[in-house]
Amino acid sequence: MPSTVIGYARTSTLDQTYGLAAQLRDLQTAGCEKVFQEQLSSVDKQRPELTRAVEYAREGDVFVVTKLDRLARSMADLVKIKDAFEAKGVTLKILNLSIDTSTPTGKLMMNLLGSIAEFEREIMLERQREGIAKAKEDGKYRGRAPTAQRKADEVRQLKAEGKTIDQIVAALEVSRSSVFRILRADD
Repeated sequence: MPSTVIGYARTSTLDQTYGLAAQLRDLQTAGCEKVFQEQLSSVDKQRPELTRAVEYAREGDVFVVTKLDRLARSMADLVKIKDAFEAKGVTLKILNLSIDTSTPTGKLMMNLLGSIAEFEREIMLERQREGIAKAKEDGKYRGRAPTAQRKADEVRQLKAEGKTIDQIVAALEVSRSSVFRILRADD
């Protein structure tokens, strides 16, 4: 089965019609046969057209975007998408960076970007741990109060009113296990 060149275009708002048109033009020039497009912010948790595009891609296909920021909202997001393509045997091309993961140089560049993202995350976590240790030392850190425990009195009150566990869970938006844990503590 011949491979397909798949394009993905995204703008953050509906007002960015010229930006979308430019991406679509560049994707067509790059030989994209199937193009997925959407107009929504990358901070939105759901990007349905990107999800459809990734699901559509098959082994041997080439997935093309004009710019890295059109595809991923963070380096961690990029690594996740890259890994999904890699597992499927799909090549990723980022036009403005001239990255093509079918070449050794393209694979190197993607791995460097992934390594940098991992390094940044480790540095951030290390700083966070140091900050927490310092705050504990100064007596300023108590950790996050368990969400359900803050609603313990309400759980008990609703149970006393004869509400079922499911009704309590729905009313207070806490997990079933949290409700049981609170009620068991009273036994």
